[in-house]
Amino acid sequence: MMRIGGHFHSDHPLDAAVTSGARVAQFFLGDPQGWKGPVIPGGDPGALRDAYAAAGVDIYIHAPYVINVASTNNRIRIPSRKLLDQQLKAAASIGAKGLIVHGGHITADIDPAAGVANWVKAIEQIDRPLPLLIENTAGGNGAMARALDAIARLWEGISDAAGAAGPGNHDVGFCLDTCHANSAGIELADAVDRLKAITGRIDLVHCNNSRDEFGSGADRHANFDSGTIDPQALLDVVRAAGAPVVCETPEAGLAADISWLQERVNA
Repeated sequence: MMRIGGHFHSDHPLDAAVTSGARVAQFFLGDPQGWKGPVIPGGDPGALRDAYAAAGVDIYIHAPYVINVASTNNRIRIPSRKLLDQQLKAAASIGAKGLIVHGGHITADIDPAAGVANWVKAIEQIDRPLPLLIENTAGGNGAMARALDAIARLWEGISDAAGAAGPGNHDVGFCLDTCHANSAGIELADAVDRLKAITGRIDLVHCNNSRDEFGSGADRHANFDSGTIDPQALLDVVRAAGAPVVCETPEAGLAADISWLQERVNA
């Protein structure tokens, strides 16, 4: 049975997950737009881990959006590495299956190779007590993980560094966001095959419809029944990827989106 769930903004994500029938709960450990360190809900990592295990709900943590380890700006890159390290440790303490982080970006005047090199240094220097999942992004000319060629360039750089990591370090994996891919101009019909040819894996799917047209560069998620992407195309991606799924769609229709996928994938 494929594990399908959602991203929950509630103060009590487990309650929201159980209510919606989710088998996966993704959430933030604090302010997604801030630089403060992670906050464990309830303050007791062991109790939180045990509660989710008892409910049969897997945890995924999304790292704050501000993290950008690719940046050549020391005042962004160095705090980003520190925060990423903190997030990895906190997520591992509550038994999360993975930590999702955006690929980051560089400015227009910087060679993309510099961004890749900064990613390599982060992979080499930061311990990974659980899988680190890099997510494709929707827009930005300097984005490290938007277009397929950019993802390939990034993956070529980090794969050797990840493979050479010391004992106890988990994999660097890939999280495919369907809204982001569509907005980046990646056709969903063969996105899974093309991405697996680059990364060799898809560890998690963020299954989201989009409010915007193909190639728009916009990151605005929509529920399955109200976006510009044919829901069948989303279903095809989920089936092809064969990975756990998190729906990050608007809260009003999130439970319906989770149910819609479960009924068709796990029938």
